[in-house]
Amino acid sequence: MPQSVDEPPVRVHILVVGRVQGVGFRAFAARIATRLNWVGGVRNLDDGRVELEVEGGKLVIEDLLRELKAGPPAAHVRMIAVEWSVATGRYSHFDIWH
Repeated sequence: MPQSVDEPPVRVHILVVGRVQGVGFRAFAARIATRLNWVGGVRNLDDGRVELEVEGGKLVIEDLLRELKAGPPAAHVRMIAVEWSVATGRYSHFDIWH
């Protein structure tokens, strides 16, 4: 989990709303996660949203949120809902969940 020495890890639950399915959004999120060594996962929800659970340093996750708001080229992100909590340490890598 990337983070500064003084920064405790956090967990963030993210719901992305808009045109975010069928546009490569999960693969986009997974590429970012792999590049920055985040842990957690991403999945499509039946209602058209994309859900992510990520653990790491808060500043690094804030960078993730900025990138998710932009999304891949074919996406149109209307809203991102974010819920912060204490990291669980249950993830060791980042997955695309089905």
